Amino acid sequence: MTSETATPSQPTFGLWYDFRNPAGVPFESFYDAALEQIEWAEGLGFETVWLTEHHFIADGYTPSPLVIAAAIGARTRSLRIGTNLMLLPLHNPVRLAEDAATLSLLTHGRFDLGVGLGYREIEFEAFGRSLRNRPSLAEEGADVIRRAWAGESIATGGKRFSFPDVCVTPTPATTPKLLVGGMVEPAIERAARIGDGFLSTLGIGHDIYAAGLEKAGKSPAEGAIYAGQWVIIDDDPEATWARIGDHAVYQLNEYIEWGAFGPPDQVPRFPDRDAIAANGPYQLWDPATAIERLTELLSGQPLIRDVHFWAQLPGEPVDSGSQRVELLAKKVVPEVRARLATSAPAP
Repeated sequence: MTSETATPSQPTFGLWYDFRNPAGVPFESFYDAALEQIEWAEGLGFETVWLTEHHFIADGYTPSPLVIAAAIGARTRSLRIGTNLMLLPLHNPVRLAEDAATLSLLTHGRFDLGVGLGYREIEFEAFGRSLRNRPSLAEEGADVIRRAWAGESIATGGKRFSFPDVCVTPTPATTPKLLVGGMVEPAIERAARIGDGFLSTLGIGHDIYAAGLEKAGKSPAEGAIYAGQWVIIDDDPEATWARIGDHAVYQLNEYIEWGAFGPPDQVPRFPDRDAIAANGPYQLWDPATAIERLTELLSGQPLIRDVHFWAQLPGEPVDSGSQRVELLAKKVVPEVRARLATSAPAP
């Protein structure tokens, strides 16, 4: 099932990649292994893959998700490729629209563009942008992207961008969805207002998004949630966590240092993996628990169209992540689908 045919009762399932490499594996080998994993995961039945963006990170956190998206598109046949997310205020929206349109054409309509505001000051400084201008950069950028994809003139003289009376070509035969992420109320309401869907993380903001749709004069049918999950699913999740949990300490404390969860001087770091397991955001589930929790989540929030999971943690070997990917595909997803089908109302 593709994202375009998914219903609230049968969402798609996917994998999430940041391509962080703190272990220092040669990047040629690192990328090769991840691409092989993605191609293999498509064969297991996964339907989506999601890429994210940052810049100037020592471990190589991918600065070029659209390049990787093209490589994925060339190696897969049905997998839907999306970004969760790209930092829209850092980009020239015309170039982003052109690249996304080309990706849509190359993948025969399998690409969706997910964007957010960003929060790391060094990134904005390096790209000549101001953090305080993020909302207007994003809103004007989204408008330019939509007009570009529609083949309309991109002529504009807004607060942040000025473009002449020209049209972008080629336009996508299948228009990508423009998805918007955020973790605070104004950003989530913006997603409801200007986006084709909401990129959520940690389960934050689903109710705010639903209310935002109503506030924007939209029906629930016009909304969609693409839910990034922070969970370790394994036959023995505690033993696996003892082996890989330090990678999560690294990941989360880096995000805190950058300001992802609020001012860095106000958000405490995690001292160890046990603190994360006790307080989140990662949860440890065996297959039975995963089936129950995911069924409950998807039954309770019909706006969710996709759920996706980190393929592996930063620094964790790809083969290690593949063990959980296979378990998810073979033990968890089929049973969740079966339960959702059983509980779905008759047409």
